[in-house]
Amino acid sequence: MTILWLKVLHIFFMVAWFAGIFYLPRLFVYHAETENMAVKRQLEVMQRRLFWFVTPFAVLTLVFGVSLIISYGKQWFAAAAWLHVKLVLVLCLYAFHGYLYVLMQQLKRRPNHHSARFFRIINEAPVLILFAVIALAVLKTTP
Repeated sequence: MTILWLKVLHIFFMVAWFAGIFYLPRLFVYHAETENMAVKRQLEVMQRRLFWFVTPFAVLTLVFGVSLIISYGKQWFAAAAWLHVKLVLVLCLYAFHGYLYVLMQQLKRRPNHHSARFFRIINEAPVLILFAVIALAVLKTTP
């Protein structure tokens, strides 16, 4: 498999993963805003299905990202300071993914201790990280 195909797969699975990372907190907002128990239960089903649907995309993003690093080699990795910054940000995204799971579990147990505003704020957080990751990958410079 060529490096270009590894890049294609890495980017494809990253985009699919981010679709879930962007939408799951939005479901949390709806959950926090409703008092209707039937709606809460339906949202919990949607949250669980979405989380487990996009989690393999997170894993495949990692697999193809690591494959790219291996393909480029140790010397390239050592010299690519921008990539080291990107990897720290990516680790933050995986931690965020795990935190979404924790929040999803907390919403199932009642009462909910977070406001809809809290969930709106965390809905926006990955946008900033995504921008930084893309900027680093395209510009190949360290801030």
